[in-house]
Amino acid sequence: MSPPLLIIATLLNLLSFIHSRPATSLQLPLSVTVTDFGALADGIHYDTAAIQSAIDACHCSSTTKPCYVTFPPGKYLTATVFLKSGVVLNVEEGATILGGTRLEDYPRESFRWYVILAEGASNVGITGGGVVDGQGLKFVVRFVESKNVMVSWNQTGACAGDECRPRLIGFLGCNNVTVWNVRLNQPAYWCLHIVQCENTLIQDVSIYGDFNTPNNDGIDIEDSNNTVITRCHIDTGDDAICPKTYNRPMYNLTATDCWIKTKSSAIKLGSASSFEFKGFVFDNITIVDSHRGLALQIRDGGNASDITFSNINISTRYYDISWWGRAEPIYVTTCSRHFNSRPGTISNLLFTNITINSENGMFLSGSKGGLLRNLRFINMNVTYERYTNYVGGLVDYRPGCWGLVKHRSAGIIMEHIKGLEVENVNMRWSGEKAAQWDTPFDFRPSTVNDISLLNFHSGLYRQQWQDSEKSSG
Repeated sequence: MSPPLLIIATLLNLLSFIHSRPATSLQLPLSVTVTDFGALADGIHYDTAAIQSAIDACHCSSTTKPCYVTFPPGKYLTATVFLKSGVVLNVEEGATILGGTRLEDYPRESFRWYVILAEGASNVGITGGGVVDGQGLKFVVRFVESKNVMVSWNQTGACAGDECRPRLIGFLGCNNVTVWNVRLNQPAYWCLHIVQCENTLIQDVSIYGDFNTPNNDGIDIEDSNNTVITRCHIDTGDDAICPKTYNRPMYNLTATDCWIKTKSSAIKLGSASSFEFKGFVFDNITIVDSHRGLALQIRDGGNASDITFSNINISTRYYDISWWGRAEPIYVTTCSRHFNSRPGTISNLLFTNITINSENGMFLSGSKGGLLRNLRFINMNVTYERYTNYVGGLVDYRPGCWGLVKHRSAGIIMEHIKGLEVENVNMRWSGEKAAQWDTPFDFRPSTVNDISLLNFHSGLYRQQWQDSEKSSG
């Protein structure tokens, strides 16, 4: 199926998917209110018991129709609450669920550290126009403009390293998940985590994370199939939309009509990539002032194929070197996380109708055992201009592989590729620093084969403008 037909088919599936979802707040078949179960909504006293009692009562009342647990305006401080089958949290406008900031607010096992957690549930969701807030700034040990230093609960022994903090919302092993018309604020760690789920719709969700906080990803989709993300606004420090495969393949992910700003990757496949990624569509997305735009970071032996990126505006810039990324608008890489493991492969990627304004070029890097195959770049306008003072002249293989390596910048750096088609692409350089890196392509012929260029143009932005003026005069 051609990419346009694939997108149309995906959107038709989305419409069918939306129509099959639970009734909206205008048609509440069953509803309970947390204040009727004793919630104080003062943001000071914990309302955990009241919220959980309302969920449990709603779950028992739910049969074929969803039951809504309603949060009237107010602030509801809570430890972990467990969402159950047939229950939708209806967080009304003016209502905020506040995640607890104490270790004792969360279960013993670190993989269950969420403010809201659904495990093995069906027909569950969150909506209502209100806010779920992880109070992430209270987990900052030291505020640093480049990257904050964060709390780590690794002293518990339940987890190791410096990333031991609670996530905001998790759906683990669930079916028919809907998160819509809700605002998710200040996660201490990952924000919305979808794990081994089937049939998930994320729509009209706004995510706001502190721009200097590491690991506060927007949406992490892990080992899940048939996922739709649409009309979302994501403004956060770390990766915004991040599919991962740890334990099984991932199929049929569609993301459309989203706005993204991040200090890391706007869209990133990986780096957890033990199994296959296949059948993804990313369409009509705006990426603003991000450290990296569209990224595939395959490190663990899985393969990625049949992926379309279309109608996307990308603006990327440099940030501090402690963040992965070197302002690459498009970053496609395979290499081994560890030198004794095998790399994966990437094939059949389409980038079409893409506009780029960036401080650095694209990086397309396969590896000896993990070639990039059949990459197509069609109808693209690319403008390169340096304007920050961060150090350039580096390629970034992190995590694993070769780390940061000195290399002169170019429009596209390529290695270990078989099959690259460039058609109707305009690449230009702007600004005083343009002469420092005005090479369109940088590659070794021994590792890059089967390149096709059709209607490709490159040059200085000022020169092209002057030539245009002369021809019109």
